[in-house]
Amino acid sequence: MLVETSGLAKAFGEIRAVDDMSVAIPEGAIGLVGPNGAGKTTFLRLLLGLLRPTAGSGKVLGKDISDGLAVRERIGYMPEHDCLVPEMTGIGLVAHMGRVSGLDKDTAMGRAHDVLQFVGVEQERYRKIAEYSTGMKQKVKLAQAMVHDPPLFIFDEPTTGLDPRGRSEMLRLLQMIAATPGRNVILSSHLLPDVESICRHVVILDGGRQVAAGDIRALLSGSEARLRVDVRGDREGVARALREMGFELEVAGSGLRVVRRDGLEAAIFRAARDRSAEIRYMGAEIRSLEELFLELLAKSAPGGR
Repeated sequence: MLVETSGLAKAFGEIRAVDDMSVAIPEGAIGLVGPNGAGKTTFLRLLLGLLRPTAGSGKVLGKDISDGLAVRERIGYMPEHDCLVPEMTGIGLVAHMGRVSGLDKDTAMGRAHDVLQFVGVEQERYRKIAEYSTGMKQKVKLAQAMVHDPPLFIFDEPTTGLDPRGRSEMLRLLQMIAATPGRNVILSSHLLPDVESICRHVVILDGGRQVAAGDIRALLSGSEARLRVDVRGDREGVARALREMGFELEVAGSGLRVVRRDGLEAAIFRAARDRSAEIRYMGAEIRSLEELFLELLAKSAPGGR
């Protein structure tokens, strides 16, 4: 396992930011998703040893999180918030972070040049960070996480503040890192398409707790006992007609999720024909990560089912 925790908790006064978290995260590219306040950043800081847990325990790459230095030596961390020193140059900061990570002076400088070229900060590397655009600052944050060539990268909201072009460039870089043999990625993001484009496994948090985890494709495939039907036109009318015929269903997004039973397909086409609606898709229940996310949050909310 990449990460294992048992009963991990962190309280700030009366607020439990992480609450009895027991997870087993496999190697690979992992998405950590949840609404604002779900506990994602606090959970990552616990894994890094930057916060001490109120209760519970955890391991990262086999190292106990109580030994923060041993954990951080093997991690490249790109935090959400600005961590850069404005008066340093890009090359100076990245080389310095290489020294902090244990590299000798010459190796740190050589690696700093390599990773800045990889992320696309070339001639600008000699300018002060105070003069950088938001996109360049994000790339330098990525470069400093890469400089010591760690086996695990933790990216906390890496596309924050980027325009569409910058976001696309950043995602391309993250995809290349995630595809490199021997490299693992934990990507924390509220942008679910970003997670889907990079990760194969996802952990979904809400209220400081894990509400779901697993292979993304398996989670999105839904239940074989239900049929997904996408309707153009009078969707509510089609749903009402099917209910009147005794079919059990849910309305979700642009479509319906109907419990399978004999005669269902014929009933769907009849209900659509009678209401001049068009069936755009009928088949296996394939959800987007956003649909799954909203469904799980609704179930975990007070009064949810």
